[in-house]
Amino acid sequence: MSRSPSFSPRESNANVDPESMQRWIVAFCIIRFDLEQGQLIEECYPPGCLTPEEELDVAFSSFPDSVSQHHNRSSIHDCMFFFRVQRRGSFLGEEVSSGEKVPKRKNGNENGRDAKYLYGFVFNRQRHDERLKRGGEQKSVVILSHSPYSSLFKPLLQIMGPLYFDIGRKALDCIAASVSTWASPLPGQLMELPIGNATLKVNLPPVHSLSFDGEVSFEESASSMAPLLPTNQSIPYGLFHDSDVFGIFKGILLQLWLLWELLLVGEPILIIAPTPPQCCEAVASLVSLIAPLFVSVDFRPYFTIHDPCFARLNSLQEGDTFPPMILGVTNLFFLKSLRNMPNIVSVGSPSPNSSRLPFASRASTGRISGRPEGFGFPQLNLKKFSPSSLINAVKLRRDGPLCLMTEHKEAVWSGYVPITKPDTSILNRLVDAGLSPRVEESMSVVNNEILRRHFLELTTNFLAPFGPYFRSNTPSVGSSPFVDPPPLLAFDADEFLASLSTRGPGKFLSKRMKSNWLDLYRRFMKGHNFKPWFQRKRAVAEQEQCRLWRQARMKADIQVFINKSSELEIVETFNAIERHLLAEMQEDKNAVDQSKATYHKLKGDLQAVFNVLPQDMQHLLLMNPDRATLLQ
Repeated sequence: MSRSPSFSPRESNANVDPESMQRWIVAFCIIRFDLEQGQLIEECYPPGCLTPEEELDVAFSSFPDSVSQHHNRSSIHDCMFFFRVQRRGSFLGEEVSSGEKVPKRKNGNENGRDAKYLYGFVFNRQRHDERLKRGGEQKSVVILSHSPYSSLFKPLLQIMGPLYFDIGRKALDCIAASVSTWASPLPGQLMELPIGNATLKVNLPPVHSLSFDGEVSFEESASSMAPLLPTNQSIPYGLFHDSDVFGIFKGILLQLWLLWELLLVGEPILIIAPTPPQCCEAVASLVSLIAPLFVSVDFRPYFTIHDPCFARLNSLQEGDTFPPMILGVTNLFFLKSLRNMPNIVSVGSPSPNSSRLPFASRASTGRISGRPEGFGFPQLNLKKFSPSSLINAVKLRRDGPLCLMTEHKEAVWSGYVPITKPDTSILNRLVDAGLSPRVEESMSVVNNEILRRHFLELTTNFLAPFGPYFRSNTPSVGSSPFVDPPPLLAFDADEFLASLSTRGPGKFLSKRMKSNWLDLYRRFMKGHNFKPWFQRKRAVAEQEQCRLWRQARMKADIQVFINKSSELEIVETFNAIERHLLAEMQEDKNAVDQSKATYHKLKGDLQAVFNVLPQDMQHLLLMNPDRATLLQ
């Protein structure tokens, strides 16, 4: 990996504002592997952003496991990957000796950041030098953020990593100065972000795919009006839109529908790959497959035995339920320590010079229990069943995932019986790139678009029956917009399933699912993803409904309603307008201009209704001092 030739650091004496930088990035870390002391954080900029516990988690997650390292003797080997760890430990803002301001940890969710987790994007360099102990050294440059903006941090890391190894600590100042000038993140939009004398053009993931704290942002409410399927494939519709689904899963493409279903219903999955970049790509690609569904299961693109969660997982006994997690690992020790994991996926291929044996030339699928679910065939040939492939699959099922201890194979082991059928018409559309790396890269782009579009359509069609429960009501023609809007359609799981059973799954799903398709909805509603997604969609719909009724009140001619209303209806209208007016007075300051306009409109309407009330009722109403103030 090399720094873009169009980039060069600019001299800048401007002070970096840590608060501005934290809209995007928590910290930059430089971590060295010391033979005596292990992983050491040499630099953390800005200082004081991490607790001691978090420093350990970041340091241990920023290096490849020893078993996944390359064993060739080339002088320099670079690799990039990313991890996700939980924030932990206490943290209070403080002044450091240098006089730099240390930003306080923010517990809220702002601009799509997930304050419970840290994403670490790593540029790792292994330098081989026979003059050094053990013949070399390792160092990692890490970008830490609350946001899973892989489409941004990967290219930024490609600049920052080599730049640091070129000019040292000065690189951190240069990058931090540029980041501090960036505007706040705009989820779901294309942004142009200056870095040195270059510009990064990135599509950020949409707001509905980011973490949720119960408050619906304006962007998310507006996105609810967007069409179900995007017409422009360059626009992301979920997390990790830039991941290479085809490249990492091309050995087990027939199993993508099984993996989609496992993630949909929140089943735990262990993904094993020879290197951190490969296991990260697999986890990211899998998460991206269920867009636009919000992913609530805990996913770890690169998980190590040093993670605090490992002790809890390792203590699970036979028969214990494994928590819903997606773990990407390279250490084969996990095959024994997490032997209760019900779904195991093996992807990628070892380096020719690594300590692992080369992967098997034919990808297969094993099952922990039951019959083989399917077979993967080379060169996407789905029609030729050979005796050898059948024998390999049976052997793979018999040996189980522990066979990876001696030979790496791309395979899936699962006791889960899927309902979704592989769509061979989609696989037949994929382009076989041949052996040319240049052609393969361009064809992967085409293949990724085909796969991503299909699974986006599959997920969208699966979620479509829930649509009526997110449908906002608008005031009917001639009705009063001043009354409270009706509640959204109440959801009852049994009624929903009964109604869906009568209607059927629809043409798209009926061709791609077995006759027991209704069971998939049952599994989904019992799974870990359903409740957070459903509650979030309801919150968005309720906010959208409030916006529509508020808009109708702004456009309403109060005199029209007064002229056709009875005295009792006029009194009810007065009470309703007063209630809405008080709500506007409590409105968030972020919408000051709009709230002021609505306030003045409602205040005028309240006065107009008051003026037509009988005098004795007017006197009665004015006895309340707060109400009298509103009518001044």
